Amino acid sequence: MTQALWRCWRSRSVASRGSKCFSTSAVRREIRTIEELPARQYPSFKETSRHDLLALQWPSPPRNILFVRKDDDQAVHEALLEYIRHVRSSYPETNLIFEPHVARQLHDAFDFPCYTIGENEGALPYHDKVDLTSTLGGDGTILHAASLFATARSVPPVLSFSMGTLGFLGEWKFAEYKRAFREVFVSGAPDPLPAQHSNVTTCNDGGAGPNSTSSWENMRGKAMGVSRNSRILMRNRLRIGLFNAAGERLPHEPPFAHAGDKCEDIFALNEVLLHRGALPHLSHITILIGSPPHQRTLTTAIADGFLVSTPTGSTAYSLSSGGSIVHPLVSSLLLTPICPRSLSFRPLVLPANTPITLRIDEFNRGKEIEVSVDGVRRREGLKTGMEVRVIGEEVRTAGAPGARHWMGGVPSIVRSGGAADGEDHWVGGLNSLLKFNYPFGEDG
Repeated sequence: MTQALWRCWRSRSVASRGSKCFSTSAVRREIRTIEELPARQYPSFKETSRHDLLALQWPSPPRNILFVRKDDDQAVHEALLEYIRHVRSSYPETNLIFEPHVARQLHDAFDFPCYTIGENEGALPYHDKVDLTSTLGGDGTILHAASLFATARSVPPVLSFSMGTLGFLGEWKFAEYKRAFREVFVSGAPDPLPAQHSNVTTCNDGGAGPNSTSSWENMRGKAMGVSRNSRILMRNRLRIGLFNAAGERLPHEPPFAHAGDKCEDIFALNEVLLHRGALPHLSHITILIGSPPHQRTLTTAIADGFLVSTPTGSTAYSLSSGGSIVHPLVSSLLLTPICPRSLSFRPLVLPANTPITLRIDEFNRGKEIEVSVDGVRRREGLKTGMEVRVIGEEVRTAGAPGARHWMGGVPSIVRSGGAADGEDHWVGGLNSLLKFNYPFGEDG
């Protein structure tokens, strides 16, 4: 039995006799696997009558928190350390999860263990353990965080702080991190919070031990009340399948390959991109709409490439390629050619439940077409006859408003409270970012 296992077994044995137990080591600079953590808990998302945002409700406080940061940025690095120390000191039962390279860089700075995923292809995926994800960086950091759950049918809520070049997807400023995290943490808690109990057994095992309390009982202060839960903007994703010329599904590549993963498709928050890459020849991509036997050929796009985007992705590569801007609550798919040979090929917007097939045409002169999902490029491209099949993700069950169950999408935590509660945050953010009708040549 290793020393770590012995220490954990001994602490649990002492706790089972009704005594307090404490770690015998003063410093716990350890990196542990997320397999040691308790199973993920799933919040509910309640529809409200006031507006289209959803209300976040936890059955008990989130415990396993994944932190994703922008790399190679000293200001973000220092902010993350400050953020982590606050969360750990104020919410000691939380378990802090990082990507492997971040865990290796940071764990020496902590006197408590941190957790990460295994680096082999068969490692347990994040979505089995993570309750909440928090990002520090720009829109690219949020997309990267979403890509960590690209094979998950259910994504944990995402709390994002804008600290990058673009901040369109992340509404929170880092200076608000204490308020923002507390609002998320107590969403769903009774109001007022229960009084703190003095006889609760405490076990300093990193928060993962079975005797750690998993409730709001140890928190001081007041909850926000049921009418002030954190607000969720549910962002739809694309559901993407890759097939060879014989119609057989292509297997996942890292980082999307996980042992025992039963999800056959990959999900994208922004877009799926087909592009000629470094080859000099334009790509020939046949676009088919609908499902057999009612599938119809739209056209064969001859262009540098082709995009299928979500409304969230409408302000990304699609916008730069001349596509429309679509509100994230509009259930739709965007078809946008990239530098088409024919100027008559215009961007299209289709219902989200419309199946779209992108087939590499027999007249395609290049050896293969590059495929990227939210910026993650597949190692092997697609050859003649291969297909990408895309459809909008189902994010809720059928039924009347208030009785539907939200089961998909990326739950993005937006600012709420005060006069801003109920306002459309997307409209103000869009105008401030793109500066519609702003005079050229003036500082803004």
